[in-house]
Amino acid sequence: TDSRSPEETQRRDEEEQEFHRPPAVYQLKTRRKTIGTLTRVTFGQQKLNKPNKSILLVGETGAGKSTLINALVNHAMGVKFEDEVWFQIVEDEKRSQTESQTSDVIVYQIFGFEGKTLPFSLTIIDTPGYGDTRGIEHDVIVIERLFELFQSDNGIHEIDSVGLVLKSSVNRLSDRLRYIFDSVMSLFGKDIEKNIVALVTHSNGRRPKDLLQALDAANIKCAKDEKKKPVYFLFNNCQHEARTEEAEYLENADRIAAKGLSGFTDFLGTTAPQKLETTLDVLNERIRLSACIQNLQERIKLSELKQTEIKQIKEALTNHEEKPEKNKTFAVEVYEAYKDKEPIDGGIWLMTLFKGAVCCTFCEENCHSSGCTSSRNIKDCKVMKDGRCTVCSSKCPVSTHIKGKWRYVTKTRKVQKNMEIIRRRSKREKRLDILENLECEIKALRAEKSDLLEEAFKHVVHLEKIALKVNSLSTFVHLDFLIEKMKDNGDTKKVQKLEEMKKKEDEGARSKLQHVWNKIEAAGKKVKEVLNSELSTF
Repeated sequence: TDSRSPEETQRRDEEEQEFHRPPAVYQLKTRRKTIGTLTRVTFGQQKLNKPNKSILLVGETGAGKSTLINALVNHAMGVKFEDEVWFQIVEDEKRSQTESQTSDVIVYQIFGFEGKTLPFSLTIIDTPGYGDTRGIEHDVIVIERLFELFQSDNGIHEIDSVGLVLKSSVNRLSDRLRYIFDSVMSLFGKDIEKNIVALVTHSNGRRPKDLLQALDAANIKCAKDEKKKPVYFLFNNCQHEARTEEAEYLENADRIAAKGLSGFTDFLGTTAPQKLETTLDVLNERIRLSACIQNLQERIKLSELKQTEIKQIKEALTNHEEKPEKNKTFAVEVYEAYKDKEPIDGGIWLMTLFKGAVCCTFCEENCHSSGCTSSRNIKDCKVMKDGRCTVCSSKCPVSTHIKGKWRYVTKTRKVQKNMEIIRRRSKREKRLDILENLECEIKALRAEKSDLLEEAFKHVVHLEKIALKVNSLSTFVHLDFLIEKMKDNGDTKKVQKLEEMKKKEDEGARSKLQHVWNKIEAAGKKVKEVLNSELSTF
């Protein structure tokens, strides 16, 4: 027996009807394929010789990327407001956030509607991991995932648009947003600029003046209209919500979304796609630059430790010659540098991919120690080119390299060296004068350091020529390292060149570095000291 009053029953029924008001929401049945951390979600069947438009979406979590992707799918399917249905290829924002923890790049493909609502099918690339709390190291993985997507035979070979997804309420670009957008801009060649547009979500239909000013103030490179203002399209994010509001408001919201979707897809239809050859070159150069600098730092550390050891021996020998009566049995205690192996995180096979360090067993150096995530075949590692390594000292062939769960580290140990050991070392170098031989060793180490710096400098200069945005945050740190070491080396002209590169995009650099500081503050005192030195320069 229902004990509720008739009024209560009627109220409950009305609430239930209110809750179940249209649109009816349906999850599309898709084919999902994951290789490593790259996921491809496909709806419909691809038809040969039918045009396709590829879109790369970038924005922070909560900006409405998932709803925008679903809106593009509904637009492609020809869904209208009066149909009272809504289809989802991404389930919801909460699900999207969960996925972003396990998949760095998601590719959504929508086929089968070409020639109906739109003249082309859609490929939407989402980068949900950009700028999240996992830090710069994770962003490097995102870059590598994009690289693999762009260079794969079955991947994406041209981009029609890069969409910067922002809420309409944004009136200034936060450190987080600038970091995300700068990271993406740093991937592409200069030819992509006219394909970059602002996709403004949660819009009330008004021109987002504050947001456009914020983009200008942050010097975000993108397509411009006839007034030299950023090209943008407006979207409303409530199409999938229960229609409990007044009809007039909902219809206006739908008009905003429909106009934005039509405008954006018209832009896709009239804008020439950009081939990704230059982008691949930029991505290659960034990965090699990062690996080169890391290898360079390790080799300079080893070189400086060897110089310290030699200086200790020279000082002891000089003292021995001046005071032979006190050194009848000559021996000197020094800190000797040596190579060892240490385990690293990773080393897990993921389908055809394997995350590990690529090391040269001949040079005993780390060539891609940040965690190469390419295929099982070492020749596919980004630091390899034409069958040889671009990083290790001898530029060794692929065959001398291995990929595993460990990497080389430089350590020191305290050892006793007597005159016999030092003489043997001198004879091995075919020099009888011990002091002269030690001095030659120091000169050789200094020359090697100069060569390494020159090689890294060439990487940076080449990057400046081809990249839309040279100074990603990682490059900023590399530039500071190079400037410091080249000052020590007396390379005045190169120091000036690098400092000019820094000044080009100096505005906002402090805030970007501060954002990274906030993200990795818990990483330890050593990291804090490094960033403190970076921030003190601005």
